[in-house]
Amino acid sequence: MSNGRFSHLLRGVWLLWQAVFVAGTGSKLWEVPTASFTSSSNLSESLQDCEYRHLQDRVSITADIPPRLDGTWVSTRCEVRPGPEFITRSYNFHPSRHFTALQHYYTDSSCEAPAYSLMIRGKLRLRQASWITRGGTEAEHHLSKVGIVVHSLAAKQRLSSRLPSSCVGLTLSRVMPGKLYELYNTRAGRGCLSALGFSMMEVGLIRVETQHHSHGGKIQELFLGDIHTDWTQRTEYRPTGYQQPLQNAMHHLHPCPVCALVYRSSEHHPPVLPRSPAASLSLAGRWVSQRCETRPNVLFLTRDFTLNPDQHAWEGIYRHYSDPACSQPTFTLRASGHYAQGNPSAKVSGATEFVFKVTEVRITAMEGQTAKLLNGTRPGRCGLAGCWEIGVEQDLTPTDGCNLLGLKLPHKEYELFKPELDHRKHPLLFTGERPTDGTSPDRPQRRPTSFQAPMVLCSGFPRHYGSVFNNKQVQLATSGTGRLVQLVLLVLGSVLCSRFCVY
Repeated sequence: MSNGRFSHLLRGVWLLWQAVFVAGTGSKLWEVPTASFTSSSNLSESLQDCEYRHLQDRVSITADIPPRLDGTWVSTRCEVRPGPEFITRSYNFHPSRHFTALQHYYTDSSCEAPAYSLMIRGKLRLRQASWITRGGTEAEHHLSKVGIVVHSLAAKQRLSSRLPSSCVGLTLSRVMPGKLYELYNTRAGRGCLSALGFSMMEVGLIRVETQHHSHGGKIQELFLGDIHTDWTQRTEYRPTGYQQPLQNAMHHLHPCPVCALVYRSSEHHPPVLPRSPAASLSLAGRWVSQRCETRPNVLFLTRDFTLNPDQHAWEGIYRHYSDPACSQPTFTLRASGHYAQGNPSAKVSGATEFVFKVTEVRITAMEGQTAKLLNGTRPGRCGLAGCWEIGVEQDLTPTDGCNLLGLKLPHKEYELFKPELDHRKHPLLFTGERPTDGTSPDRPQRRPTSFQAPMVLCSGFPRHYGSVFNNKQVQLATSGTGRLVQLVLLVLGSVLCSRFCVY
């Protein structure tokens, strides 16, 4: 069975079990709880010995359900969506449940050349705590109007190859740059939105986190649903993971010049972001997640990645959890192998193509249900059958992976990575976004065109290796193996579990 079919099968088992559970127990899963969720900034072992001050500071994180959305939320950087698409966003939610959203699209990955802007108006209704993605809230939206402003003749020509000749108030042959045209209303225009690959399905899954810092300040972040990596699926896809968060215009990180530019923008005056300095980073080092990360299909994890450029060797440690605070571990996956650096990306400026080979995988079961699941495998198919114990690592290399998990060794992946500096000039490492359907980028045409949440460099790691990043050299990678294994273990482990919690 292919990895993709296996993932869909598991998703079906999960959803069926949830439906039976809800119907059979009369639980209150469909009600929205009002309690706050609180966690510490020390999300995992991978963060504890990083020496950046902003990671050492004690930070309390709360997430209210239902979330408080009122206010304006803005992008903190040029965002890269699958395709690729380059975008900045400014969303304003009103107490009346109405919202206005500005999406600015660009022709470059630095968001310096605006192509067109969308002005979106609609209404949002929060429904219930998500029973698929713990810690999130499901919502439904209704669009009332979408308008478009084209910013250049070149952008007009590109749109003419995608849009019908006429869209409600828009006739492409008569479009004047800088003028607002109606693209959609409640009576017509749905086909024009589909042709653009546009939808607001992202507001179908919402989470708001507030970081309370020891010095008294706070940062509020709005997580909206992820965008499907397959263009043909994106307009109908109901998200189960998140995009990179927007930040509250009144409570954002400092300094944040991008926040101010996006906040002051309009459909007629899109933000033109300042050119970021080329990141000159050493390839050598240890890179870790900045937060508990959420992936589609009920995945919560932190990543811990080490690269040795002299030997072209890498190792990734992926700690998986059953909750959005990354406080309840389920298993840890340790993968390693070698890599080869390719050419600068022709699709995403500043990014570089890599090929990573996974030659070794080790798994540690961190709770009983995971160990029980792995002990049910046939001998010779997934490590030492019957010998899985909590906290004891097993090597899957002698069995060439694990049939149950759809994991084969050795395994090759085609990746895309980009270096940046954060607002404090600390190195960031962007790695390719995993396919939404759970498959692997195991061929060049499946190479990612967008990124996961960035990892930060642990400053305590030795930096004596001589390789340096510039626009034509990028970073390390994460193995896609971890994502597929997480999906299998977490979903099946949850089916076996006798309890189910919703924040």
